[in-house]
Amino acid sequence: MYGGTELKLPLMFRVPPRISIQPCSNVSVIKSNYPQNADFPRYYSKKEKKPFPVPVVELRRAARERQKSRKGKPKKPVLPPRNGLLIQKLIPVAYEVLNARVTLINNLKKLLKVVPVHACKWCNEIHVGPVGHPFKSCRGQRTELRKGHHEWGEATVDDIFLPVEAYHLFDRLGPRIAHEERFSIPRLPAIVELCIQAGVDLPEFPTKRRRKPVIRLGKSEIIDANEDDLVDITQEIPKKYMLNEVLRDSEIESPSNAEETTLLAEETLEAWDKMRQGAQRLMKKYLVRVCGYCPEVHVGPSGHKAQNCGAYKHQQRNGQHGWQAAVLNDLIPPRYVWHVPDVKGPPLQRELRNFYGQAPAVVEMCVQGGAVAPEEYRSTMRLDVGIPSDVREAEMVV
Repeated sequence: MYGGTELKLPLMFRVPPRISIQPCSNVSVIKSNYPQNADFPRYYSKKEKKPFPVPVVELRRAARERQKSRKGKPKKPVLPPRNGLLIQKLIPVAYEVLNARVTLINNLKKLLKVVPVHACKWCNEIHVGPVGHPFKSCRGQRTELRKGHHEWGEATVDDIFLPVEAYHLFDRLGPRIAHEERFSIPRLPAIVELCIQAGVDLPEFPTKRRRKPVIRLGKSEIIDANEDDLVDITQEIPKKYMLNEVLRDSEIESPSNAEETTLLAEETLEAWDKMRQGAQRLMKKYLVRVCGYCPEVHVGPSGHKAQNCGAYKHQQRNGQHGWQAAVLNDLIPPRYVWHVPDVKGPPLQRELRNFYGQAPAVVEMCVQGGAVAPEEYRSTMRLDVGIPSDVREAEMVV
């Protein structure tokens, strides 16, 4: 009751997307694998340490349980890749990941000619769309003079697909890289180093391949088994293991029509998913480390000893990295950007920021190029959430 009159408010319900109604004893059950909208990835300050993928308490509890279960039992043989051998069933996966990465880079160069991407000149933020977004989120130099506004310029492939580099290991079971060796050891993209350790052979980055398991003398001391009795096998690389090459900028041709652009966007999205899914499979067997304070990534059982960490309070650690288990987003950063609901419509409005969604830059480029948004990104893109037309309508939202 309000002022002697009854005030009736309309009821509003949130319906999940992609619902399926299944009858069950005269009762309809609504099921959905994905929510209508989800929170954006949290922004971590440079003063914060990355959280562990698995809490330390659970790691210690699992270690104690493994120790109890092994008590009084004979030791099990060490399985690959810990014994120095390759996992044969993951070798094709490594080649697929590397070829998917090359396809992704080549297609992004082509999409950049038809899908505009802007990069801020002062910070690392990018935006996919005809014009840059109006949000005051710049954290670069002299941001107080610009009142948080961005200064947009043209973006490159490295702005969309971040190049995360790592040291190349000739022997992944060898001694750790010392601080004095940091300039003598080559660096290459971390995803490429992961594929090399998983079985990809690149002539410019030689690596040691064993044909017999190593002999462990201690926890960190090993010797190679004698392989003199084995016959040298020299075989040609099968066609299914052939690698693609990255195209030069002069060889890039833009799509001629909208249909060709849509096919290119769908192929790019497929290469993105194949690369991430394959890398996730490789990371379950071949260990990848990341520093908890900076974006440094190392592919191998243990991190290197180079004291080149320049993150917050690195003086207290003498420049040493705080290594911990890496997740897929550490190896392949998704680089989230704002989702533009309608490219041909009005630009994004600053007052309606809470209604807009976000998506990885690669996915946003493919969606604007004509591809269908994958189900796993629909929640953060907020494709099933209505956006008000103006500020007055936004104030009326319950």
